[in-house]
Amino acid sequence: MNLPATARRVVVSGASRGLGRAVAQAFAAGGDRVAVHYGSRREEAEKTLDSLSGTGHVLVGGDISAPDGAAQVAKEALDGLGGIDVLVNNAAVNVRHPLAETDYDEWAAQWQRHVSVNLLATANLSHLAARRMIDQGTGGRIVNIGSRGAFRGEPDHPAYGATKAAVHALGQSLAVSLAPYGIGVASVAPGFFDTERVAHRLSGAEGEAIRAQSPFGRVASAEEIAAAVLWLASPQAEWSSGTVLDLNGASHLRT
Repeated sequence: MNLPATARRVVVSGASRGLGRAVAQAFAAGGDRVAVHYGSRREEAEKTLDSLSGTGHVLVGGDISAPDGAAQVAKEALDGLGGIDVLVNNAAVNVRHPLAETDYDEWAAQWQRHVSVNLLATANLSHLAARRMIDQGTGGRIVNIGSRGAFRGEPDHPAYGATKAAVHALGQSLAVSLAPYGIGVASVAPGFFDTERVAHRLSGAEGEAIRAQSPFGRVASAEEIAAAVLWLASPQAEWSSGTVLDLNGASHLRT
């Protein structure tokens, strides 16, 4: 396994803000070159790009929920970087749809959307990235962003929890099949962490309840999650391939 010591080529899906931005910044701060992907928030993605240390980064837009869209995004990202050493599957949707409050048409639509973005886009980008890594002959890393909700349940977001559980399973399957090519695959399973998208939920009684889920009495920062992703993508983390790393501040303990 011979990952480049510096200036790895890293693709981060869904990097316009939040965790994706933090992950892109973490890799760039270490001297890597990053392809910043966005779906529809170009202006926010440009802010991510402008915030990155170093040079050689690229901006790639496109809808990865369909196979053709994922293929086009991957082509532009990999061509822009000249190859790939690390893929971070971060793009996801998470829309509230509790069964008792959601009519059937909306329920079916939300399941389709969550499966298309959270699971199928992850599978398709993983295939496209891994095949390029295999052709390069230099190995690589794939890190998937899963969720604590895959284990403890998401009553208001059932499709999110289910698709994240599938992402964990996908990562473990790929870890076994891609190891002979020097490609490590791992997932992180974060609990609640603070981003602009959920900041409104951290005030008042709801915020107190969310922070009380962890015995630390707080939620994570996006930078803490990004630090774990950075390590899982490192050459030192090869023996962690296949893992699902809990990052939830002891708010949910698996047995």
